[in-house]
Amino acid sequence: MKGVPNVTRADAVAAVRNPLVFIAARWTPNPRTVQRAALAALLMSVVIVVTGGAVRLTGSGLGCPTWPECTDGSLTTTRAMGWHGAIEFGNRMLTYVLCAAVGWAIIAARSEKPRRRSLTRLGWAQFWIVMSNAVLGGIVVLVGLNPYTVAAHFLLSTALITVATVMWQRTREGDAAPRPLVGKAVQQLVWFLVVASVLLIAVGTVVTGAGPHAGDSREVERIPIDWETVAKLHAVLAWIVVTLTFALWFVLKAVDAPSGPLHRTRELFLILLGQGVIGYVQYFTHLPELLVGLHMFGSCLVWIGVLRVLLSLRERTGVTAGLPGPSTESALTNA
Repeated sequence: MKGVPNVTRADAVAAVRNPLVFIAARWTPNPRTVQRAALAALLMSVVIVVTGGAVRLTGSGLGCPTWPECTDGSLTTTRAMGWHGAIEFGNRMLTYVLCAAVGWAIIAARSEKPRRRSLTRLGWAQFWIVMSNAVLGGIVVLVGLNPYTVAAHFLLSTALITVATVMWQRTREGDAAPRPLVGKAVQQLVWFLVVASVLLIAVGTVVTGAGPHAGDSREVERIPIDWETVAKLHAVLAWIVVTLTFALWFVLKAVDAPSGPLHRTRELFLILLGQGVIGYVQYFTHLPELLVGLHMFGSCLVWIGVLRVLLSLRERTGVTAGLPGPSTESALTNA
Protein backbone atom coordinates (compact mmCIF):
# COMPACT_ATOMS: atom_id res chain seq x y z
CA MET A 1 0.00 0.00 0.00
CA LYS A 2 1.40 3.35 -1.04
CA GLY A 3 1.90 5.93 1.63
CA VAL A 4 0.15 9.27 1.59
CA PRO A 5 2.39 11.96 0.06
CA ASN A 6 3.81 14.37 2.60
CA VAL A 7 2.22 17.81 2.50
CA THR A 8 4.57 20.46 3.77
CA ARG A 9 3.48 23.51 5.68
CA ALA A 10 4.49 25.64 2.71
CA ASP A 11 2.20 23.56 0.47
CA ALA A 12 -0.69 24.03 2.87
CA VAL A 13 -0.15 27.79 3.04
CA ALA A 14 0.09 28.01 -0.76
CA ALA A 15 -3.12 26.02 -1.17
CA VAL A 16 -4.97 28.36 1.18
CA ARG A 17 -3.58 31.56 -0.32
CA ASN A 18 -4.24 30.67 -3.95
CA PRO A 19 -5.87 27.26 -4.47
CA LEU A 20 -6.12 27.71 -8.25
CA VAL A 21 -2.38 28.22 -8.61
CA PHE A 22 -1.74 25.30 -6.25
CA ILE A 23 -3.94 22.95 -8.30
CA ALA A 24 -2.63 24.21 -11.65
CA ALA A 25 0.96 23.55 -10.57
CA ARG A 26 0.14 19.88 -9.86
CA TRP A 27 -2.44 18.95 -12.50
CA THR A 28 -2.67 19.35 -16.25
CA PRO A 29 -6.02 18.34 -17.76
CA ASN A 30 -6.20 17.17 -21.34
CA PRO A 31 -8.18 19.28 -23.83
CA ARG A 32 -11.13 16.89 -23.71
CA THR A 33 -11.46 17.39 -19.94
CA VAL A 34 -11.51 21.17 -20.35
CA GLN A 35 -14.16 20.88 -23.06
CA ARG A 36 -16.34 18.67 -20.87
CA ALA A 37 -16.00 21.05 -17.93
CA ALA A 38 -17.13 23.97 -20.09
CA LEU A 39 -20.00 21.92 -21.48
CA ALA A 40 -21.10 20.96 -17.95
CA ALA A 41 -21.27 24.64 -17.01
CA LEU A 42 -23.35 25.36 -20.12
CA LEU A 43 -25.75 22.48 -19.41
CA MET A 44 -26.25 23.64 -15.83
CA SER A 45 -26.93 27.20 -17.00
CA VAL A 46 -29.81 25.78 -19.06
CA VAL A 47 -31.02 23.52 -16.26
CA ILE A 48 -31.26 26.43 -13.82
CA VAL A 49 -33.46 28.32 -16.31
CA VAL A 50 -35.77 25.33 -16.71
CA THR A 51 -36.06 24.71 -12.96
CA GLY A 52 -36.61 28.43 -12.38
CA GLY A 53 -39.45 28.23 -14.86
CA ALA A 54 -40.86 25.25 -12.98
CA VAL A 55 -40.87 27.32 -9.79
CA ARG A 56 -42.95 30.01 -11.47
CA LEU A 57 -45.28 27.63 -13.34
CA THR A 58 -46.12 25.66 -10.19
CA GLY A 59 -46.91 28.86 -8.29
CA SER A 60 -43.95 28.30 -5.96
CA GLY A 61 -42.22 31.64 -6.49
CA LEU A 62 -42.89 32.66 -2.90
CA GLY A 63 -42.59 29.14 -1.50
CA CYS A 64 -39.66 30.57 0.43
CA PRO A 65 -41.08 34.00 1.29
CA THR A 66 -37.77 35.61 2.26
CA TRP A 67 -34.09 35.62 1.35
CA PRO A 68 -31.36 34.55 2.07
CA GLU A 69 -33.29 32.45 4.60
CA CYS A 70 -36.13 30.32 3.30
CA THR A 71 -38.42 31.56 6.05
CA ASP A 72 -37.92 33.66 9.15
CA GLY A 73 -35.66 31.71 11.47
CA SER A 74 -34.95 28.84 9.05
CA LEU A 75 -32.44 28.54 6.22
CA THR A 76 -34.29 25.50 4.86
CA THR A 77 -37.88 24.77 3.98
CA THR A 78 -40.21 23.46 6.69
CA ARG A 79 -43.05 20.97 6.57
CA ALA A 80 -45.57 23.75 7.11
CA MET A 81 -44.48 25.38 3.85
CA GLY A 82 -45.61 22.37 1.83
CA TRP A 83 -44.47 21.38 -1.62
CA HIS A 84 -44.24 24.97 -2.84
CA GLY A 85 -41.52 25.58 -0.27
CA ALA A 86 -39.74 22.38 -1.31
CA ILE A 87 -39.76 23.39 -4.99
CA GLU A 88 -38.47 26.90 -4.36
CA PHE A 89 -35.83 25.68 -1.89
CA GLY A 90 -34.76 22.94 -4.31
CA ASN A 91 -34.20 25.52 -7.03
CA ARG A 92 -32.08 27.56 -4.65
CA MET A 93 -29.98 24.49 -3.90
CA LEU A 94 -29.41 23.92 -7.60
CA THR A 95 -27.57 27.23 -7.63
CA TYR A 96 -24.82 25.50 -5.65
CA VAL A 97 -24.66 22.75 -8.30
CA LEU A 98 -24.35 25.47 -10.93
CA CYS A 99 -21.56 27.10 -8.91
CA ALA A 100 -19.79 23.74 -8.70
CA ALA A 101 -20.02 23.29 -12.48
CA VAL A 102 -18.71 26.81 -13.13
CA GLY A 103 -15.96 26.27 -10.53
CA TRP A 104 -14.93 23.06 -12.25
CA ALA A 105 -14.74 24.92 -15.57
CA ILE A 106 -12.57 27.63 -13.98
CA ILE A 107 -10.21 25.08 -12.39
CA ALA A 108 -9.88 23.08 -15.63
CA ALA A 109 -9.25 26.23 -17.70
CA ARG A 110 -6.71 27.59 -15.22
CA SER A 111 -4.84 24.28 -15.08
CA GLU A 112 -4.54 23.78 -18.83
CA LYS A 113 -1.00 24.05 -20.23
CA PRO A 114 -0.02 26.39 -21.71
CA ARG A 115 -2.22 28.75 -19.76
CA ARG A 116 -5.09 30.32 -21.72
CA ARG A 117 -6.11 33.49 -19.93
CA SER A 118 -9.10 34.01 -22.25
CA LEU A 119 -10.69 30.78 -21.02
CA THR A 120 -10.07 31.62 -17.37
CA ARG A 121 -11.66 35.05 -17.83
CA LEU A 122 -14.74 33.49 -19.42
CA GLY A 123 -15.02 31.10 -16.48
CA TRP A 124 -14.79 33.92 -13.94
CA ALA A 125 -17.33 35.95 -15.93
CA GLN A 126 -19.77 33.08 -15.47
CA PHE A 127 -19.06 33.00 -11.74
CA TRP A 128 -19.83 36.69 -11.26
CA ILE A 129 -22.99 36.44 -13.36
CA VAL A 130 -24.16 33.56 -11.17
CA MET A 131 -23.46 35.55 -8.01
CA SER A 132 -25.25 38.61 -9.41
CA ASN A 133 -28.24 36.55 -10.45
CA ALA A 134 -28.43 34.90 -7.03
CA VAL A 135 -28.69 38.34 -5.43
CA LEU A 136 -31.23 39.42 -8.04
CA GLY A 137 -33.21 36.25 -7.36
CA GLY A 138 -33.34 37.24 -3.70
CA ILE A 139 -34.57 40.69 -4.68
CA VAL A 140 -37.28 39.07 -6.81
CA VAL A 141 -38.57 37.28 -3.73
CA LEU A 142 -38.29 40.31 -1.45
CA VAL A 143 -40.30 42.51 -3.86
CA GLY A 144 -43.03 39.89 -4.23
CA LEU A 145 -42.22 38.65 -7.74
CA ASN A 146 -42.29 42.05 -9.39
CA PRO A 147 -42.51 41.16 -13.13
CA TYR A 148 -39.75 43.57 -14.14
CA THR A 149 -37.29 41.95 -11.73
CA VAL A 150 -38.41 38.50 -12.91
CA ALA A 151 -37.69 39.55 -16.50
CA ALA A 152 -34.26 40.87 -15.49
CA HIS A 153 -33.60 37.57 -13.68
CA PHE A 154 -34.27 35.63 -16.90
CA LEU A 155 -32.23 38.00 -19.06
CA LEU A 156 -29.25 37.67 -16.72
CA SER A 157 -29.59 33.88 -17.02
CA THR A 158 -29.49 34.35 -20.79
CA ALA A 159 -26.27 36.34 -20.37
CA LEU A 160 -24.84 33.38 -18.43
CA ILE A 161 -25.79 31.02 -21.26
CA THR A 162 -24.07 33.40 -23.69
CA VAL A 163 -20.75 33.39 -21.84
CA ALA A 164 -20.94 29.63 -21.22
CA THR A 165 -21.54 28.96 -24.92
CA VAL A 166 -18.61 31.16 -25.94
CA MET A 167 -16.35 29.42 -23.43
CA TRP A 168 -17.41 25.98 -24.67
CA GLN A 169 -16.62 27.02 -28.23
CA ARG A 170 -13.27 28.53 -27.23
CA THR A 171 -12.18 25.28 -25.55
CA ARG A 172 -12.45 23.58 -28.94
CA GLU A 173 -10.28 26.00 -30.88
CA GLY A 174 -6.88 27.62 -30.62
CA ASP A 175 -5.77 31.10 -29.64
CA ALA A 176 -4.69 32.38 -33.04
CA ALA A 177 -6.41 35.44 -34.47
CA PRO A 178 -9.84 34.52 -35.86
CA ARG A 179 -9.99 33.98 -39.62
CA PRO A 180 -13.38 34.67 -41.26
CA LEU A 181 -14.89 31.82 -43.26
CA VAL A 182 -17.52 33.93 -45.04
CA GLY A 183 -17.74 37.39 -46.57
CA LYS A 184 -18.86 40.58 -44.87
CA ALA A 185 -22.35 40.46 -46.41
CA VAL A 186 -22.99 37.08 -44.79
CA GLN A 187 -21.57 38.29 -41.49
CA GLN A 188 -23.92 41.28 -41.56
CA LEU A 189 -26.88 39.00 -42.24
CA VAL A 190 -25.95 36.91 -39.21
CA TRP A 191 -25.72 40.00 -37.03
CA PHE A 192 -29.23 40.96 -38.15
CA LEU A 193 -30.25 37.46 -37.01
CA VAL A 194 -28.56 37.98 -33.64
CA VAL A 195 -30.28 41.34 -33.08
CA ALA A 196 -33.68 39.93 -34.07
CA SER A 197 -33.14 37.01 -31.68
CA VAL A 198 -32.28 39.37 -28.82
CA LEU A 199 -35.50 41.31 -29.47
CA LEU A 200 -37.43 38.03 -29.63
CA ILE A 201 -36.15 36.94 -26.22
CA ALA A 202 -36.69 40.39 -24.68
CA VAL A 203 -40.28 40.59 -25.90
CA GLY A 204 -40.79 37.05 -24.64
CA THR A 205 -40.02 38.25 -21.12
CA VAL A 206 -42.70 40.93 -21.53
CA VAL A 207 -45.21 38.26 -22.59
CA THR A 208 -44.30 36.34 -19.46
CA GLY A 209 -44.57 39.42 -17.25
CA ALA A 210 -48.02 40.29 -18.60
CA GLY A 211 -49.34 36.73 -18.89
CA PRO A 212 -51.32 34.62 -16.44
CA HIS A 213 -48.46 32.65 -14.88
CA ALA A 214 -47.49 35.09 -12.16
CA GLY A 215 -45.43 32.62 -10.15
CA ASP A 216 -47.64 32.50 -7.06
CA SER A 217 -51.29 31.78 -6.27
CA ARG A 218 -51.67 35.12 -4.50
CA GLU A 219 -52.26 38.45 -6.20
CA VAL A 220 -49.00 39.36 -7.94
CA GLU A 221 -48.29 42.52 -9.94
CA ARG A 222 -48.29 42.08 -13.71
CA ILE A 223 -46.96 44.28 -16.50
CA PRO A 224 -49.95 46.47 -17.48
CA ILE A 225 -50.08 45.39 -21.13
CA ASP A 226 -52.50 43.12 -22.95
CA TRP A 227 -50.44 39.95 -23.07
CA GLU A 228 -52.13 38.64 -26.24
CA THR A 229 -51.07 41.75 -28.17
CA VAL A 230 -47.49 41.34 -26.99
CA ALA A 231 -47.67 37.61 -27.79
CA LYS A 232 -48.59 38.49 -31.39
CA LEU A 233 -45.59 40.84 -31.59
CA HIS A 234 -43.49 37.99 -30.20
CA ALA A 235 -44.81 35.73 -32.97
CA VAL A 236 -43.95 38.33 -35.64
CA LEU A 237 -40.39 38.53 -34.34
CA ALA A 238 -40.21 34.74 -34.34
CA TRP A 239 -41.17 34.66 -38.01
CA ILE A 240 -38.52 37.30 -38.74
CA VAL A 241 -35.89 35.11 -37.04
CA VAL A 242 -37.08 32.05 -38.98
CA THR A 243 -37.00 33.98 -42.26
CA LEU A 244 -33.51 35.33 -41.60
CA THR A 245 -32.30 31.82 -40.73
CA PHE A 246 -33.73 30.35 -43.93
CA ALA A 247 -32.27 33.21 -45.97
CA LEU A 248 -28.89 32.65 -44.33
CA TRP A 249 -28.97 28.94 -45.20
CA PHE A 250 -29.85 29.78 -48.81
CA VAL A 251 -27.04 32.35 -49.07
CA LEU A 252 -24.50 29.98 -47.51
CA LYS A 253 -25.44 27.33 -50.07
CA ALA A 254 -25.19 29.88 -52.89
CA VAL A 255 -21.69 31.01 -51.94
CA ASP A 256 -20.51 27.44 -51.29
CA ALA A 257 -19.69 28.21 -47.64
CA PRO A 258 -17.80 25.71 -45.45
CA SER A 259 -19.79 22.91 -43.82
CA GLY A 260 -19.58 24.40 -40.29
CA PRO A 261 -21.81 27.45 -40.83
CA LEU A 262 -24.19 25.38 -42.98
CA HIS A 263 -24.63 22.71 -40.33
CA ARG A 264 -25.11 25.23 -37.52
CA THR A 265 -27.70 27.15 -39.58
CA ARG A 266 -29.61 23.98 -40.39
CA GLU A 267 -29.63 22.98 -36.72
CA LEU A 268 -30.94 26.42 -35.75
CA PHE A 269 -33.70 26.22 -38.36
CA LEU A 270 -34.89 22.85 -37.00
CA ILE A 271 -34.84 24.18 -33.42
CA LEU A 272 -36.87 27.20 -34.51
CA LEU A 273 -39.46 24.99 -36.18
CA GLY A 274 -39.91 22.93 -33.01
CA GLN A 275 -40.06 26.06 -30.87
CA GLY A 276 -42.64 27.59 -33.20
CA VAL A 277 -44.89 24.54 -32.99
CA ILE A 278 -44.74 24.61 -29.19
CA GLY A 279 -45.39 28.37 -29.17
CA TYR A 280 -48.52 28.19 -31.30
CA VAL A 281 -49.90 25.12 -29.51
CA GLN A 282 -49.44 26.74 -26.09
CA TYR A 283 -51.11 29.94 -27.30
CA PHE A 284 -54.21 28.19 -28.66
CA THR A 285 -54.46 25.85 -25.65
CA HIS A 286 -54.38 28.76 -23.16
CA LEU A 287 -50.81 28.34 -21.91
CA PRO A 288 -50.69 24.95 -20.17
CA GLU A 289 -47.80 24.86 -17.70
CA LEU A 290 -45.96 21.94 -19.33
CA LEU A 291 -45.86 23.58 -22.75
CA VAL A 292 -44.78 26.91 -21.28
CA GLY A 293 -41.91 25.11 -19.56
CA LEU A 294 -40.92 23.42 -22.84
CA HIS A 295 -41.06 26.81 -24.55
CA MET A 296 -38.64 28.25 -21.98
CA PHE A 297 -36.29 25.33 -22.60
CA GLY A 298 -36.66 25.92 -26.32
CA SER A 299 -35.75 29.59 -25.93
CA CYS A 300 -32.43 28.51 -24.40
CA LEU A 301 -31.78 26.15 -27.31
CA VAL A 302 -32.67 28.86 -29.84
CA TRP A 303 -30.24 31.33 -28.29
CA ILE A 304 -27.47 28.74 -28.09
CA GLY A 305 -28.18 27.87 -31.74
CA VAL A 306 -27.92 31.52 -32.78
CA LEU A 307 -24.63 31.91 -30.94
CA ARG A 308 -23.24 28.76 -32.53
CA VAL A 309 -24.12 30.12 -35.97
CA LEU A 310 -22.33 33.37 -35.16
CA LEU A 311 -19.26 31.60 -33.79
CA SER A 312 -19.10 29.24 -36.79
CA LEU A 313 -18.37 32.13 -39.14
CA ARG A 314 -14.70 32.14 -38.16
CA GLU A 315 -12.02 29.71 -37.16
CA ARG A 316 -9.01 29.88 -34.86
CA THR A 317 -6.20 27.49 -35.62
CA GLY A 318 -4.98 25.21 -32.86
CA VAL A 319 -1.84 27.03 -31.84
CA THR A 320 -2.33 25.76 -28.30
CA ALA A 321 -0.62 22.43 -27.66
CA GLY A 322 -2.95 19.48 -27.63
CA LEU A 323 -5.87 21.17 -29.40
CA PRO A 324 -7.21 19.45 -32.51
CA GLY A 325 -6.60 20.97 -35.91
CA PRO A 326 -9.43 22.28 -38.10
CA SER A 327 -10.24 18.93 -39.74
CA THR A 328 -10.27 17.08 -36.43
CA GLU A 329 -12.32 19.85 -34.84
CA SER A 330 -14.92 19.57 -37.59
CA ALA A 331 -15.20 15.85 -37.01
CA LEU A 332 -15.59 16.29 -33.25
CA THR A 333 -18.26 18.97 -33.69
CA ASN A 334 -20.32 16.96 -36.14
CA ALA A 335 -20.01 13.68 -34.25
